[in-house]
Amino acid sequence: MSLKLGAAIVASLVGGVVFGVMMQMMMAPTPDGGQMPVIAMVGQIVGSPTAGVGWAYHLFNSAVIGAVFGWFIGDRARGYASALGWGAAYGFVWWILGGLILMPMFLGMSPFAPLMMPPMQMVAMGSLIGHLIYGVILGVFAWFRQGAHRGGEIGLGDRRD
Repeated sequence: MSLKLGAAIVASLVGGVVFGVMMQMMMAPTPDGGQMPVIAMVGQIVGSPTAGVGWAYHLFNSAVIGAVFGWFIGDRARGYASALGWGAAYGFVWWILGGLILMPMFLGMSPFAPLMMPPMQMVAMGSLIGHLIYGVILGVFAWFRQGAHRGGEIGLGDRRD
């Protein structure tokens, strides 16, 4: 496994844990008028609306999505600001693709339903923030882990005398 791919997978798991904790705390409305943690709703995609299954599925997806980032975008992040920007953009794309299109469809709703259903709009905004945080952590941490910061631009922990 290449350094950039391995760094991206590790970075994506770090970002996935941070985003997962957010989803553990965020509550989503249920059709019967109750509420459930968003991470359990993630588990519902694979047929088990439990937090444990939601975590497993979420971290699996985090690793796969992070590997794709490392494979296609990893070399484009050539500095701290670039890594932050690419990561945030990647997180935003996954919010649209995953949070607004795929997840609603897997749960039997129409694409973009979280934005159109007033009770779900706060969940959609929380999802946006979570995806952006995930992407920023992924971009910056992957760039840092692969040692790219030691090249030209001063990165985290670097010092020039």
